[in-house]
Amino acid sequence: MARVEVNRSGEMEVFADVVEQGGFSAAARARRMTPSAVSKLIARLESRLGARLVNRSTRRFQLTPEGSAFYDSVKRILADIDEAERSAFSGERPVGRIRLNTSASYGNHVLAPLVGAFLARYPDVQLDIAQTDVVIDLLAERTDVAVRAGPLKSSSLVARKLGETPMLIVAAPAYLARFGTPKTAPDLARHNRLGFSYTRLVDGWPLSDGMAPPDAPQIVPAIGRVQASDGEALRHLAIGGAGLARLAAFTIRDDIAAGRLQTVMEDCNPGDREAFHAIYVGQGGPVPTRVRALLDFLAEHGRVS
Repeated sequence: MARVEVNRSGEMEVFADVVEQGGFSAAARARRMTPSAVSKLIARLESRLGARLVNRSTRRFQLTPEGSAFYDSVKRILADIDEAERSAFSGERPVGRIRLNTSASYGNHVLAPLVGAFLARYPDVQLDIAQTDVVIDLLAERTDVAVRAGPLKSSSLVARKLGETPMLIVAAPAYLARFGTPKTAPDLARHNRLGFSYTRLVDGWPLSDGMAPPDAPQIVPAIGRVQASDGEALRHLAIGGAGLARLAAFTIRDDIAAGRLQTVMEDCNPGDREAFHAIYVGQGGPVPTRVRALLDFLAEHGRVS
């Protein structure tokens, strides 16, 4: 029996139109098809998938949960097809959408002021920016580039270093006036230490107490009554007087200069620096032109210190 060829991308386009136009008749008009032809196409699609995508009635159009999930996937696939065609046509000119995942601190303090210049330099590139401090799986999340802080784990990913920044313990003057200024590690027992709500590679504050060698500081747990999912949230909590926070220097220099935050325990600072990297999937094949353009731009303009 001859195999029936299925135009999957064509089916996806019709299904997307049905969803976006709000029904079969409207989609049929938009695509210059008959409503019965659109209905039969969706029925064939449902039969092949083994799932109902649309609940049909004379008065109401409604996606099923399976249809909603399928629509999200369809939009990503169609966007990727469009991007692949544009990229093939453009040659070495950066064209298409870049999916960028970044920590909130880097996104707010470094990336945001640069986006306008990047878009002006590459007018045919679009950016999808997601902010989270949690390490993600680039392939699973369909991400082109991720900016991350801290030591890198061994993996198949490639990294471009974006500099290093000192780490500082800070608090709002009002908090210190109320609870006192800590001088040594034992003093921290009386203070609210703002920490992250997820496990980090170094899960605590490295501190030198004058007895341990400088290269082997003690790790004091960042435990307290408040935890947050990203460094930018911790910064705002510290400014609001919720407690002590250990933050990257580039995120709080303006706050220190303006008097919103004050450094403490500087004698206990072991002098460690947190590295930032732009990581991407690049081993075993060429890096897309649009991705390489972003990596080069960040390496030139997006460094931390």
